[in-house]
Amino acid sequence: MIKRSFLPALLSLFFFVQLGHAQKVVVIDVDNILESMDDYRQAQQKLDDMAQVWNKEVESRYDAIKTMYNKYQADQVLLSDEKRKEREDAIIQAEKEARDFQREKFGPEGELFTRRQELINPIQDQVYAAIEKYATTRSIDIILDKNSATGILFVDEKYDKTDEIKKNIK
Repeated sequence: MIKRSFLPALLSLFFFVQLGHAQKVVVIDVDNILESMDDYRQAQQKLDDMAQVWNKEVESRYDAIKTMYNKYQADQVLLSDEKRKEREDAIIQAEKEARDFQREKFGPEGELFTRRQELINPIQDQVYAAIEKYATTRSIDIILDKNSATGILFVDEKYDKTDEIKKNIK
């Protein structure tokens, strides 16, 4: 889906680039570069292994909650109001703990995200430094990633006209 919407933008960019001053444009596949790196594959495997262990834990917790609930449903008519309330509270507490565990491991600031930053970001930084070095040593003006939603990985600063646009805004 992203590739389809990205292709017209990419073609338009190439058209305008050809109209301009013969800028040098290069297209690369960052995913392919990363996948070819042993460090990246190993880091990704570590993350996958962690996620798998945590997913099993989450599933186990929810299975236990389901068992608790089914037992509660079966016993409900035999329980006193006090016991019924205790069992309901226990189920609610178990659900809360399961959700908290899931958020702690997989949430936006969870352990998987943190570990991903620790393991993957240095490798990505290494790749982006290599891209920038490639661009500057070969006088490349623009480098596009064919598999990225944003697409642009490197642009020579002389093509950044942000400040000129800001000056025209009143």
